Amino acid sequence: MGRHGWNSGERRWRLTALLGVAVAALALVVTLISTLPGNGASTRGTTRDGDKVHGTPATPPQVTKPDVGWGFTHTQYSADQGSGAATERVEGLLSGAGLPQNQAVMGWGADNPEPVEGRYDFATMDRRIDFVRKTGGTPVVTLCCAPDWMKGGKAGADNTDWSQTALETAPRPEHFKDYAALAATVARRYPDVRHFVVWNEFKGFWNDSKARWDYEGYTELYNLVYKALKQVDPKIMVGGPYLVMDSVDPRQKENASTALRGSWGAMDQRIVDAFTYWNTHKAGADFVVVDGSSYTNDDELLPNEFAATDKFTAVGAWVRRQTHGLPLWWAEYYVEPADGNDERRGWSEDRRVAVQAAGMIALVKGGASSGFYWNPEDEKGTDCPGCLWTPTDSAEGGRALPMYGLVSRFSKEFPPGTAYRTVTVAPDDVPNVRVLATDKVVLVVNTLGRAISAQVDGKRFDMKAYEVKWLTR
Repeated sequence: MGRHGWNSGERRWRLTALLGVAVAALALVVTLISTLPGNGASTRGTTRDGDKVHGTPATPPQVTKPDVGWGFTHTQYSADQGSGAATERVEGLLSGAGLPQNQAVMGWGADNPEPVEGRYDFATMDRRIDFVRKTGGTPVVTLCCAPDWMKGGKAGADNTDWSQTALETAPRPEHFKDYAALAATVARRYPDVRHFVVWNEFKGFWNDSKARWDYEGYTELYNLVYKALKQVDPKIMVGGPYLVMDSVDPRQKENASTALRGSWGAMDQRIVDAFTYWNTHKAGADFVVVDGSSYTNDDELLPNEFAATDKFTAVGAWVRRQTHGLPLWWAEYYVEPADGNDERRGWSEDRRVAVQAAGMIALVKGGASSGFYWNPEDEKGTDCPGCLWTPTDSAEGGRALPMYGLVSRFSKEFPPGTAYRTVTVAPDDVPNVRVLATDKVVLVVNTLGRAISAQVDGKRFDMKAYEVKWLTR
């Protein structure tokens, strides 16, 4: 990390007298102090001087492990902004929970980090990372997306194209090294961020002429970024490929995998091919990252919303076999199909939380040790089905919602390295409940939209429709 807010190429002093030396030293000290956190230094327009980055220093690095556990991803709206009372309320929720928090380097709440080659704007990224630090979370950075000038667009913050098409465009191959340099810059700026995910859902890496994923191009970018991050610090943890593990109706012949299928559907063979290529040609990986939904490409929940989550178990087990046991992360996981506006409002919250709990159980049974719930907060002034807390735009916001209770409790009870135990379920109750157990706790999910009486772990108890219950052992 270079001197903060001080460009040695722009400031030169001629040491002609002892007084001059003292004045220069004092000026340097004042400059350094003025850029420390809390002293009002701007993080916009910072410059790169060789490999040195000038900006706000970070807290000391944390211990590096390949797993981080169960948390969430910040998106466009989150609790780093809003009413002071509401944001403090969320800070109180998160403090002590230790939830890992993921943030993209561009988009989903972060501005263009390098609008002009060699000049940076980390103000919004700083705010998000500082929020993670303040709430005691483990920061994770997803290295997506790319500044316009790397994609053939115009340079400059005012020229940033935030349309979905532009955001989902990959850097041009001639700028892969520039993107790797940006990744290294981010790693130096935030030395306490020890986990980096390379890109997001193969955005921009579709080969139209071959009607398949451009896995060669993605892997080239991944390898350059991987090596650049390891040069910053060999202990940095890097993972990919963040592929969407798409599935199709098992009766479909086109693109349906014959090797990876179940009642939930069949994996799209093009995804299998892309994953296999990356896995074979990657420069290295400390963990493997995937993304996906329990439903098919046609939004089918086969054979129903709860049984469809078995896909997470089957896909996770397959990925773990292919990667010889690398720690498995799910960067995103969805159990409720979206409508035409990409909204999920068709279920009651009880049903939504129950299916989500079944999905998380299925992720664990497939070998996953880390996962990120997408979108903790919705647009200001609206309700938010499935969100973690209410919008923080008003003083009444920032209150925990049922999904936060599930995600935070799941994170607490089932951290990486958890020893899972078998648990007995009465034969008649097996079709109706999903369970996950340790020596201390049992998570039980009622998969029916009606009340039941269930016997789990030798205990009989009543459950409401779609109830999620925690038992102590």
